[in-house]
Amino acid sequence: MPHSIRSVAIALPLAVLLGAPAIAFDPAALPPSVANAMAQGASPQAVAEYRRKLAEYQEARAAFDQDAGAYWAAIAEKRKIRFAKRREGQAVSLNDYVLEQAPLYEGPKRPVNPEPEDDGGPRVRKDLPVVADFLGAARSEFQFAPQRPGSEMEFKRAYARAALQAGLTRDIAVRVYSFETGGNGGHDMQSGLNPSKPGSRAISTAIGYNQLLTANTITIIAEKGPQLLKVLNDRAAMLQGPQRKAMDHKIAVLKRMHAAVKNSPQSWSAFEKLGTTPQGWAMHALVLDMDVGPQLQVHKLLTSVNFARARGVDRQLSAAELEMMNLTGDGNGFDMVTMPQAMREQVPTANFFQRGGYERNPVAIRHNTVAKLLAITNSRMDANSNLPGAKELAAAFGSATASNDLR
Repeated sequence: MPHSIRSVAIALPLAVLLGAPAIAFDPAALPPSVANAMAQGASPQAVAEYRRKLAEYQEARAAFDQDAGAYWAAIAEKRKIRFAKRREGQAVSLNDYVLEQAPLYEGPKRPVNPEPEDDGGPRVRKDLPVVADFLGAARSEFQFAPQRPGSEMEFKRAYARAALQAGLTRDIAVRVYSFETGGNGGHDMQSGLNPSKPGSRAISTAIGYNQLLTANTITIIAEKGPQLLKVLNDRAAMLQGPQRKAMDHKIAVLKRMHAAVKNSPQSWSAFEKLGTTPQGWAMHALVLDMDVGPQLQVHKLLTSVNFARARGVDRQLSAAELEMMNLTGDGNGFDMVTMPQAMREQVPTANFFQRGGYERNPVAIRHNTVAKLLAITNSRMDANSNLPGAKELAAAFGSATASNDLR
């Protein structure tokens, strides 16, 4: 009976306040369950203080949300104007951006309730799927096991060959890898998981050198399925025996995956939803495959390159500019990379984010103009390119170039 237990904890102070006679109180005389509840219960003073702080927090937060709501509505409206101008071939000016920095909440923090809250039981944190889940789904959904590399260098050489064949330079590939993985990631590195940190948890489904999400993998299968199948068929033509049989099975699996994706709605939101299912997890396991994985990683970069080329950018984008397109989406990223330097110095990064994404991104908040965000991205790429994993990838490009020259 929670109510009766709480009344015991409050009765004594109230008696004193009302002038009741003093009563000798022996806690040992109380039943153990009541004594424990009193020990853990909050005093009326603590409850009153909590409610006062909660009211202050709610008032401050409401005022902030009103200001922030107006700011982010202006961001969205300006973005629509810019996109419309570009569709019509009109020039975009400084007036088409919100030039004030985004408001940040600096009021009191939400206080901790000293009383136990009945919220329906303990909350269970739902873990994100990890590599083992993707591999298990591939077995159960498509009876498929990705061909894993014998070493990380083997995968890096395959990635380097695919990148060079697609027209990507070593500098771009190595610098993007350095930024996305911190300069030391493997082909099966998942965002948030660190083998040197026991207990670390995945913070997204992003995997590999260019950190593909499940929705990225599914999108590429949908859009580039025939191209991926051609690569596998060309390789199959050079194989015999068990190797040919294994490649034929892989081709059949990829055909089934492509058909399944094409039968779903062709939108990012639909692919995100599919990526939360065992079937989507199974498709994401292709990122780990020696034949398909490097192709998926390369196509992730090519998506942004081709997006810019299709809109008239004929120069080679820098690795940092490609990263902006990856970070904010191709449309927003294109807006950033085509901006003159003088405007980059003035335009806040908030113009290229949704509110939730911006408020969770301390890098974009600290480096709060386009120029500053590009500068810190370049700086991290410079530093991480000197780490062992990045140097190994650069060496893989040298090996791939030499092998191409010998053909």
